[in-house]
Amino acid sequence: MSNTTTAPADEQRGKAPAGERVADWADGRLGIYSLAKANLRKVFPDHWSFMLGEICLYSFIIIILTGVYLTLFFHPSMNEVEYHGVYEPMQGVLMSEAYASTLDISFEVRGGLLIRQIHHWAALIFVAGMFVHMMRVFFTGAFRKPREINWLFGFLLFVLGMFTGFTGYSLPDDLLSGTGVRFTQGAILSVPIVGTYISMFLFGGEFPGTDFVARFYSIHILLLPGIMLGLVVAHLILVFYHKHTQFPGPGRTNKNVVGMPLMPVYMAKAGGFFFLVFGVIAAVAAIATINPIWGIGPYRPDMVGTGAQPDWYMGFAEGLVRVMPGWEINFLGHTLVLGVFIPLVVFGLVLGAMALYPFIESWITGDKREHHILDRPRNAPTRTALGVAWITMYMITLVGGGNDLWATHFHLSINAITWFVRIGFFAGPVIAFIVTKRICLGLQRRDAEKVLHGRESGIIKRLPHGEFIEVHEPLSQEQLHTLTQHEQYKPVEVGPTVDENGVERKVKGSEKLRAKLSNAYFGEGTQIPKPTTEEYREIQEGHGHH
Repeated sequence: MSNTTTAPADEQRGKAPAGERVADWADGRLGIYSLAKANLRKVFPDHWSFMLGEICLYSFIIIILTGVYLTLFFHPSMNEVEYHGVYEPMQGVLMSEAYASTLDISFEVRGGLLIRQIHHWAALIFVAGMFVHMMRVFFTGAFRKPREINWLFGFLLFVLGMFTGFTGYSLPDDLLSGTGVRFTQGAILSVPIVGTYISMFLFGGEFPGTDFVARFYSIHILLLPGIMLGLVVAHLILVFYHKHTQFPGPGRTNKNVVGMPLMPVYMAKAGGFFFLVFGVIAAVAAIATINPIWGIGPYRPDMVGTGAQPDWYMGFAEGLVRVMPGWEINFLGHTLVLGVFIPLVVFGLVLGAMALYPFIESWITGDKREHHILDRPRNAPTRTALGVAWITMYMITLVGGGNDLWATHFHLSINAITWFVRIGFFAGPVIAFIVTKRICLGLQRRDAEKVLHGRESGIIKRLPHGEFIEVHEPLSQEQLHTLTQHEQYKPVEVGPTVDENGVERKVKGSEKLRAKLSNAYFGEGTQIPKPTTEEYREIQEGHGHH
C-alpha cells in the first residue's frame, strides 16, 4: 500500500500563479472582481466618429506627460537676466528668466525642443478634437436626455482648454505671446467698474508687472489642468453610466447597445489607437516647427510683433475685437470702451448659447424621453442648419482675427476685409442656415424616393412598347429600417384659449414663444413626410418602375 496525503488547502492556493494570487489579494481589499465583472464586458458600439472623443482624451494625456517634463526645467520668473547660453544670436541680450529657460529647454535640454513642440501640437489637436467632437455630438443629437450634464462637462472642457492654451503659450514671455497678453489686458480693462481691479490683481501692478508669468504658471499647470482632469473623469464616468449612443440600424433600440465588449476587443483597439495618436503628434512635432521663440525675441512693452496672431481657437474672440468700430462713450465720469466690451459680451453670449442648447431644444420640443439612438443630421434640418450657421460665424470671425495676414498674403485692402467680416458676421450665418436647411430637405426627399423606388442601378431597360426606363434595385430590410426609423415631431401648440365653460384662458408669453419656436423647428416646410406603408406596397405591387 502506498500512503497518499492531500496537501492542505492553503498549500494548494500557494501553488496558484503569482498574478492570480495578487488579484485575489487585491479583490479581498478592493473588490475588483465584482467591479470588473460589472464593467469590463460593457458593450461599446463601433463607428469611426466615436474616435474623435478618444483623440481628445489621448492628446490630453500627452499634454500632461510632456507638461510634467517641461516643468522640471522651466523657471516661471520675470527677473531680468543677461543671456549667455548656447544660442549665439541672443548672446548678451537682456530677457526674463522665463524666456531664458525656454531657450535652454529648446537648445540645451536633451529632447527639450521635441517635447516642447509635442506639448504645443497636442494642445492644438486637443482643442480641435474637442471642437469636432462637440459638433458630432450636436449634429447627431447625442446631447439629449440623459446626457445634458455630460454636454456641459464637454463644453467646459472645451472652454477651459482654450484658456489653458492661452496661459500656456504666454509663459515663454516672448514678443508674440507678450503681444497677446497685452491684448488680453486691454480687454480686461474694458470691463466697466471691475476691469482695472482685475488687471491689477492679475498682473501684480501696472502692465506688464512682475508677477504675471508666475501667476499664469500656477493657473496653467495646477488650477486649470486639475479642474479639467476632474471633468474628464466625470465625463467618462457618465459615458459608462449612460449607455453609449449608437447610430440607427437593425436591432438597435433605445434599450440596448450593439457593439463589442470593452475587454478585450475595445481596450485592444483603444490601446493601439493611443500609440497611433502619440506617433502622429510626435511626427508632426518633429517635422513642423511651432512657436520658434528664438526667432521672435523676448517681450518688451515698447515693441510689438508684426502679424501677431493667437492660436486658432482664440481667433474668434480676436476677430470680433478687430472688426468692431472703436466706439467709446462717457458715462458718469467713466469712459466705456464699447469697441472692446461689446465683442466680449457677444463672445460670452455665444458660449452661453452653446452651453444651454440641450436645455433650450428640450424646452422647445417638449420631449422628456431618453434618447440613445442618434439622429442623422438630415433628419433634424433646423438643428443642423443652426450648427452650420454657428460654424460659418466662427470661420468668418477667424478671418477677422487674421485680417492683416489675409491682406498681405492675398494683396487685399485690410479695410475691405474688415467690412467683409462685419457684413458676413450677420449675413453669413443666415445664408448658411437657409442653404443647409434646403440641402437637408433635399436629402430627405432623396431618401424617401430611395425607399419607394429602390437604388438606381445604372441598367437601362426597354419596355415592349418602346419606353426606356432605368432598373432600380430594391433596398434591403436593413437599409429600409435605417432610412425610415427616425421620428417626425409635431410642433407644440398653444392649445385652446377658452376652456369648456367659455372662460378665456390667459396664455403666458413663454407659452407663445415656445409654440412659435416649435413651429420653426417642426412646422410646415421643415421636414419631408416619410413614405407610408400603403405607398410602399403600391410601388412593390408593380404600379411603379423597377
